[in-house]
Amino acid sequence: MGFARACSVALVGVEGVVVEVQADLEPGVAAFTLVGLPDKSLVESRDRVRAAVVNSGAEWPQKKLTVGLSPASVPKSGSGFDLAVACAVLGAAERIDPAAVADVVMIGELGLDGRVRPVRGVLPAVLAAAEAGYRQVVVPEQTAGEAALVPGVSVLGVRSLRQLIAVLGDEPVPDEPAPGPGRPDAMLAGLMVPGAGLGTGLAPLSADGAAQRLDLADVAGQGRARKALEVAAAGGHHLLLSGPPGAGKTMLAERITAILPPLSRQESLEVTAVHSVAGILPPGEPLISSAPYCAPHHSATMQSLVGGGNGLPRPGAVSLAHRGVLFLDEAPEFSGRALDALRQPLESGHVVVARAAGVVRLPARFLMVLAANPCPCGRHTLAGAGCECPPSAVRRYQARLSGPLLDRVDLRVEVEPVARADLMGGGGRGESSAEVAARVREARKRAAERLAGTPWATNSEVPGHELRTRLVAAPGALMAAERDMERGILTARGLDRVLRVAWTVADLRAADRPDASDIAMALELRTGIQRGVPMQAGAR
Repeated sequence: MGFARACSVALVGVEGVVVEVQADLEPGVAAFTLVGLPDKSLVESRDRVRAAVVNSGAEWPQKKLTVGLSPASVPKSGSGFDLAVACAVLGAAERIDPAAVADVVMIGELGLDGRVRPVRGVLPAVLAAAEAGYRQVVVPEQTAGEAALVPGVSVLGVRSLRQLIAVLGDEPVPDEPAPGPGRPDAMLAGLMVPGAGLGTGLAPLSADGAAQRLDLADVAGQGRARKALEVAAAGGHHLLLSGPPGAGKTMLAERITAILPPLSRQESLEVTAVHSVAGILPPGEPLISSAPYCAPHHSATMQSLVGGGNGLPRPGAVSLAHRGVLFLDEAPEFSGRALDALRQPLESGHVVVARAAGVVRLPARFLMVLAANPCPCGRHTLAGAGCECPPSAVRRYQARLSGPLLDRVDLRVEVEPVARADLMGGGGRGESSAEVAARVREARKRAAERLAGTPWATNSEVPGHELRTRLVAAPGALMAAERDMERGILTARGLDRVLRVAWTVADLRAADRPDASDIAMALELRTGIQRGVPMQAGAR
């Protein structure tokens, strides 16, 4: 009787569980039994592994073979267990030393010819293995760079099962032919889900740099909206842009990623892990260092926004926009259930999706930007534009954005139509994204220094209790906000959000704490009621 074990990783959402793959050989009729809650694609690994072992020059054991995936209570899915199953079987058959694979984590799919194909979710799988104490990982050659992002782990990238057998047996490693120049690499097909990025509206981050070429200087006029965009980027505040069609709402939202600061190392790993699981990670450049931008179509379902799918839930748009921007254009056209499902991630920074197959917790800390027209035809606020929408239709259209959702939006700006002088260049070219991004970085740096030693990094994350007790504004600065609260204009949550915005405004002008003018600007950006505060860039 022979026995051997290897290790792999089962992904539940973006979190991994190390799975021990055990192979047991006993005398009897040749059979291959796979146990441990495998799904359909994993059950089919019996045929893939057998063909790969034989075509790699090794002998398949003609005995009763049982492969167990432990812990058996965790559902396993995908083809990433093939490599571990093959090595456990070869170890049990004593083709390789069982001790050589006992504590090695192996991730990869096997082709019938023995080639190792890449799979999605390598980064979160290696992160889970490192947290569990494993220090040796074997992955497909195409994803070795992604696995190497995890510190303290020795990564071996292999192209075929023959190469891995040779490495484990201290034998000469055979050469595997690489695709010729100009020929596509068919092995990369497992990394990208067709249409996944297009279905979510995810902007290309590294393929051609399109997201970096958008400049805020291209926006004509819109001084108030540009200031709101700067405040939103500096503090991570949610933003609502309302106004007639053609005023530049989408143009402004598409440029917010250009003024956001680069992601930290930890944030990059979080974003890369989510994109790896979703199958939209650009091949060749595994680490995402800039904030993602996700703009789903208004026909998106609730499952596509917050996560879902058959079996275990997969990341939705809110998770793909983690540490970046979620832009909902034509927000009133989204279904009410889909919009109301955003309330939980807006507050907690994560989304919990419960399905019959299990419960998954997905990261979802994003900056939400909403764009809305004032009425179905969009001409309600334009003088003499001939809006024919009845008042009931206008009220019904505006009520599609529920009060609880709007209460979680910090900044609400009315985007006015562009004046002819601004559009033709008479008003001069506005500030570039680089100039605004420099102020945003300085403001975030000030906030990070103030919040050092706390679990918060930006002003939008600070709880209201801290703002009212420890991080207090200047004496008498809150009089206007208190009056609005007494009149019912502000809720308790709204007051906390006004304080957060005021701290961001103070950081942008390099002040120690917000004063009455900062509170007035925050109130104007929150309620839309004019307070007589100039919306100019930088320090006053």
